Amino acid sequence: MPELTPSTREAARRIGITETALRKAEQTNRIAREPDGRWDIDKTRRRLVETADPVRSPLAAGSGGDGTPYARLKVAQLALKVEAQRLALDENKRRLLDAAEANATIDEIAGAMRDALLNWPARVSGLIAAELGVDPHLLQTILQQHITDLLSEAADRFDPTGIGGDRSPDA
Repeated sequence: MPELTPSTREAARRIGITETALRKAEQTNRIAREPDGRWDIDKTRRRLVETADPVRSPLAAGSGGDGTPYARLKVAQLALKVEAQRLALDENKRRLLDAAEANATIDEIAGAMRDALLNWPARVSGLIAAELGVDPHLLQTILQQHITDLLSEAADRFDPTGIGGDRSPDA
């Protein structure tokens, strides 16, 4: 049978806290009286321990503190604060990259490489044709076809169908 008392002073004494602390907990809705206006000592003690600040409350410290929802919340808040500080430090030390900026730089470098490869046959086909004694236009056409095949293979490997979205040839 639950231990009940109508007196706030008596409830505080049995729980082991001050009457003022019990009244404050009631005012902040951490605890509540029974519907008949009496205090259920065990239920009130349990609720006070669950919602107690382990740093400030003798109830939470006596119960181990680590298992209370409040204690877990404080640990989670501390972990988030530490993570935010670590991210701020990494950002200050330029260890973090903006994904959009990195992608734009990669696209710029890849575009420059692609353009250099596509222009290479026109630049060197005359010299190679002279060394081999073949038609320069035929050699340029063959080199361009092989370079185009190479770039298509590389594009398929680096951006398989469905990952980068459907890209039209004029994109």
